[in-house]
Amino acid sequence: MVGKSKTAHALLRRSTTLTVVVAAVLSNAAQAQQAATPSTSVLEEVLVTAERREVSLQDTPASATVLTADAIAAQGIDNVSEIQQVAPSVAINTYNRSTFINIRGVGISQSAPTSNPGVAYYIDGVFIPHEQFIGQSFFDFESIEVLRGPQGTLTGQNSTGGAIYVRTPTPDFDEFSGYIDQTIGDYDWYRTVAALNIPVTDTLAVRVSGVYDDRGGFTDNIGPSSAEPGSGTDQAVRAAVRYQPVEGATFDLRYEYFKRETDNNAVKNRADLVTRDPFTIEEDALSFLDQDGYRASLEGRFDLPADTQLRVLTSYFDAETTDQADGDRTATAPAVPANLPTSGANTTIYPGRIGFTHQELETFVTEVNFLSRGEGALQWVVGGFYMDETSPVQVYRDNRSTVTYTQSNSTIDTELTNESISAFGQVDYRFNDRWAVDVGLRQSKDKQEYTRFVIPGPPPPGCFPCTTDVESDETTGRVGVKYFANDDVMMYGTVSRGYKAGGINLDPRLPNYDPETNEVAELGIKSTVADGRLRINGAVFYSEYDGIQLSALVPLGTTFIPNTLNAAPAEIYGAELELTGQFGGLGFNLGLSALQSEFTEDAMLTDSQTNTNRLVPEGSIVPFAPEMTANAGIQYEFLIGNMTLTPRVQVSYLDEQLATPFRYQATTVPSRTITDLRVTLVPMDNLRLEAFATNVFDKEYISAQLQDASSARGGMLYGAPRQYGVRAKFDF
Repeated sequence: MVGKSKTAHALLRRSTTLTVVVAAVLSNAAQAQQAATPSTSVLEEVLVTAERREVSLQDTPASATVLTADAIAAQGIDNVSEIQQVAPSVAINTYNRSTFINIRGVGISQSAPTSNPGVAYYIDGVFIPHEQFIGQSFFDFESIEVLRGPQGTLTGQNSTGGAIYVRTPTPDFDEFSGYIDQTIGDYDWYRTVAALNIPVTDTLAVRVSGVYDDRGGFTDNIGPSSAEPGSGTDQAVRAAVRYQPVEGATFDLRYEYFKRETDNNAVKNRADLVTRDPFTIEEDALSFLDQDGYRASLEGRFDLPADTQLRVLTSYFDAETTDQADGDRTATAPAVPANLPTSGANTTIYPGRIGFTHQELETFVTEVNFLSRGEGALQWVVGGFYMDETSPVQVYRDNRSTVTYTQSNSTIDTELTNESISAFGQVDYRFNDRWAVDVGLRQSKDKQEYTRFVIPGPPPPGCFPCTTDVESDETTGRVGVKYFANDDVMMYGTVSRGYKAGGINLDPRLPNYDPETNEVAELGIKSTVADGRLRINGAVFYSEYDGIQLSALVPLGTTFIPNTLNAAPAEIYGAELELTGQFGGLGFNLGLSALQSEFTEDAMLTDSQTNTNRLVPEGSIVPFAPEMTANAGIQYEFLIGNMTLTPRVQVSYLDEQLATPFRYQATTVPSRTITDLRVTLVPMDNLRLEAFATNVFDKEYISAQLQDASSARGGMLYGAPRQYGVRAKFDF
């Protein structure tokens, strides 16, 4: 494996340091050690917060995976992409500056600045509207909720595919506490997470946490560049203040700053003539991908008479991303000489180039809810949502250089503004011991304004700067029926509808694209059996997916322009099953999904491999819709004196998926099976030691297929090879 020799000494040094620290902690804490107690023999209740209040997962009429902090730690989830390894029907592709999340084949597959995600992503109730800024700050979580199917009532700007809610711990008034969590792995991986809770008074508490995650690359760049694509550092700090001046009034002020500095993606050139080794590339460019920004929010909850509550949440997000990439993905392609024009013919003969992109995002979101409290038969919430955002984008291509950007031969300079306003309400009424109904409705209105200052090629006559606006509005929601067979078994049926707003294309000569909608009928069961030791949840569903937004390059004059258009309607149907068990020291989980998808009409769409319009015949499968996903884990907690020792094995399978509606080797993401091993030792209540090995069989697999862009050619991203390491967490 590449990187082993250069990391061995650093790994040994850091492991020795960690061992010394742990030994000191054990020595100092030995007299205070308490006898280890076995794990609970039953499952703990799991709560869902997506409906603006805490509701039991087993009473929620929706297919969902909820991971507690303990489950996140046990399964080693330390980045957003790994959610697909533990939640059925989820496919996540991360490349360039974006993280594309698709659930049941619905979500997003393009990164145009005017596009919106189909899967809503939340951090502590704050909606994150774009895929470029959801992969950072993945640390110190209390829970992760993955909701499958349209979330067209209460979620964000609306949602066609689902939603992911992540929650961080809230400040605690009771005691001073904290932890240090250290991971050291080969390939120069060094990750530190720490948190501190400070109860200032009986009514004021502060929690501060941070992460420093430094990773070496799995890929060796044998080109002349000093860049090491695939390596980089994530840093973030998060602060939360909770203030309860009087009973029934709570204020939560949150702030988070993040900074990511990397050498960009390690993209394997499909036409590499030097080596076929997936972890060897040859680039001469000084590649990098830097992102930084902050988000701040203030949430207030006020208990009112008649068991009601007012919730107000306002947030501000400001971030930017800058990246530079080797546009030709080689160390040998020459740039266009200075004495020749950078015409289409010359760029074909001299394909060497640099791609440079800069994007900013400024987002203001406010949500107001008026909702019921207590545990009465009637529960309800009404509210409004407002979002306003601005995003200037510059994309440059330099055909005169292969090392670093110096001047542009092809420029995109635009600014986008988005405004989204909606009103919504949901009622849940349990009219006897057996039956309950819930009805939700949302009216959304979205407006987009797109100004192009410069685009590639000659501009249309009399149109630059050129501003276009488009409006979308839709009524969405959910109707559901719940049947409680007994206290442990609930069956439900729902019909739900979600939508994603339409948008504007880069070139004003290209038409706008329309909204997409997804209507789903679902039947499911939530059950807890074996005296609370086994949870069995399952669902079957049928989806009518209309107006699917897809994108590719299209020829316009002598250049190629990004274009988003609406595909033919599709139908998607399938089944999901999740089991979670806890029998004394034995714990296990299983998640399965089966999915069938097809376009129900013929359509002419742009083929990313030929940049021409081609027929997508009826019956073709939908992109990012794997026919099967599976995940399973099993562990057993052994009592050894006053300690516990827990070995765990977990396996995840993701079936083949297509990156576009057209099947090529360059658009197919093959299936893969990944196996991880973990052994956790808990010598005392406040210390956790772990050894792990991920991808233990060293499976070689493609994690994402990149298509050609206007500034850089596509390629393959390979998943991580076998990696091993140690981890220690000390609570105080």
